[in-house]
Amino acid sequence: QVQLVESGGGLVQAGGSLRLSCAASGATFSSYAVGWFRQAPGKERQFVASIARSGGTTHYTGTLKGRFTISRDNAKNTVYLQMSSLKPEDTAVYYCAAGDYLGSYGYWGQGTQVTVSS
Repeated sequence: QVQLVESGGGLVQAGGSLRLSCAASGATFSSYAVGWFRQAPGKERQFVASIARSGGTTHYTGTLKGRFTISRDNAKNTVYLQMSSLKPEDTAVYYCAAGDYLGSYGYWGQGTQVTVSS
């Protein structure tokens, strides 16, 4: 079983950047595909990006591709989400999730708040 802890959220002005981290423990992290999701107040959870076990395959929700980049360092048991050109509508709680396959996530972190001011 894997435990996930997100970090790196905070308050940033529009146009700024943040890098979120998802640190894993309790299992061989390279065995898991990882996804990032976000949920804004009053809205449904939205898929942001995902990365395969080896890092060779990534997926993004179309509207975010080009501004967000997902990567992983299996030696550090960490997946990153680099976010740039942030907009107020990117404000949300960001969650990472892990699972055996892309799109199938059974383990979730507690989330980290990202707030983008205009």
